Amino acid sequence: MPTREPIRCDVAIIGGGISGMIAAVRASQGGRSAVVFEKSPDARYVCNSRLTAGIWHCCLTDVMDDPRVLEERIMETTGRKARPDLARAVARDGLRVVRWMQNAGIRFIKGPYDYQSFMLSPPTITPQGRQWEGRGGDVMLRTLEAELERNGGKVLRGHRATKLLKEGDAVCGFAGEDDGGQSFTVLSSAVVIADGGFQANNELTRGPISPQPERVFQRNARTGMGDGMTMAVEAGAALSDLRGFYGHVLSKDAFGNDKLWPYNWLDYILAAGIVVGADGKRFSDEGLGGVDMANAIAASDDPSDKVVIADSRIWEERGTFGLLPPNPRLLDAGATVYKADTLEDLARQCEVDPESLAAEVRRYNAAVASGQASALEPARTAGKFQPYPIERAPFMAFPACAGITYTMGGISINADAQVLTATGNPIPGLYAVGCATGGLEGGEKKGYVGGLVKSSVTGLRAAEHILNQSVTLA
Repeated sequence: MPTREPIRCDVAIIGGGISGMIAAVRASQGGRSAVVFEKSPDARYVCNSRLTAGIWHCCLTDVMDDPRVLEERIMETTGRKARPDLARAVARDGLRVVRWMQNAGIRFIKGPYDYQSFMLSPPTITPQGRQWEGRGGDVMLRTLEAELERNGGKVLRGHRATKLLKEGDAVCGFAGEDDGGQSFTVLSSAVVIADGGFQANNELTRGPISPQPERVFQRNARTGMGDGMTMAVEAGAALSDLRGFYGHVLSKDAFGNDKLWPYNWLDYILAAGIVVGADGKRFSDEGLGGVDMANAIAASDDPSDKVVIADSRIWEERGTFGLLPPNPRLLDAGATVYKADTLEDLARQCEVDPESLAAEVRRYNAAVASGQASALEPARTAGKFQPYPIERAPFMAFPACAGITYTMGGISINADAQVLTATGNPIPGLYAVGCATGGLEGGEKKGYVGGLVKSSVTGLRAAEHILNQSVTLA
């Protein structure tokens, strides 16, 4: 087989999701030759960006708010563990990147909640299943690709990067393999890693995410394998704390029923009731909400034995709350829901210790009634979600699982998306953007900032930093 000539470009982007496409388009607008290398050979390759609900927010706060307020929200949400320069960049550029996207032809509508000033149009959120074709994320990626082509750039599908190439300390390209098994080489003055998180790679998630990642449901495009992160480490990059992911608590039946993901969540039901294991005991603070509980379920010794316990009042009031409430959609989609007039009978149905569950609910109800839920072990906070007593029959149980959307940790970067070594120095020529990166979300507190705002801002800032450099290859 003849040797392929190296592919030469100014900016080589690994991954065709939102962060990579924004980086490519912005670099091409500045006159750089930009090529996106997407490992999927499909014309409309499925990635998290194509499945996204498409809501731009910063810690569930409107990106139109004062950047100083947003910056403080990020620091509070992350337990002040976020890199200050990243927090400042995302807070200040969240609105700017939306305006840039609008100028590139991306359409937005107002979402249903106050903080949702910008939701991709047409909306992707649907009652059941993944109906993404012709909707927000799909239209966004196709619009960005068309803009890239107008500027002389392109997307090469079926091209997977396998190893970064270096000259001295600088990255100068990468090696890869196409979908036909042929090797190729890319030479470029800048490489941008934009291949998403590592959520679909059980070897990488085992430990920082879960002791049993095969029992965590992949609420995502199932393409995030952490290839870019692995290559970056081999090239000398440091990693952030890899703990923490964005996701939700789903019906356990999602493992065999495609109608039960990515929606409807059990988040609002559990935030009013309790979550127990097979021993009938609580193990985490339900008052922190669904993202935190999904992390707690995944990190538990057995992520497969968790059950959300509620009563008829919670089901009627909190089960009907939200944009896509689970009542009655979970039942309509075929999710398993147990009902009984006593907690003991309910426990037997869902294979939970009956005496232990009844005792746990008694303790919980007494604490709620006395306003002392925070004294429970583990504590049950009420700052975000008010606890309800579980006392009105029929009682209900929902076998649950943690659904992971994207990992929050990853490659260490600065505010310009330059990849950093363990000593904090940038690796020349190497950038990382979007959910391939860490340092903003995740860690011990697992503070959720927002995947779209992080991805779009880092993609834009990486390209703009590259444009400020003078070296080109094309």
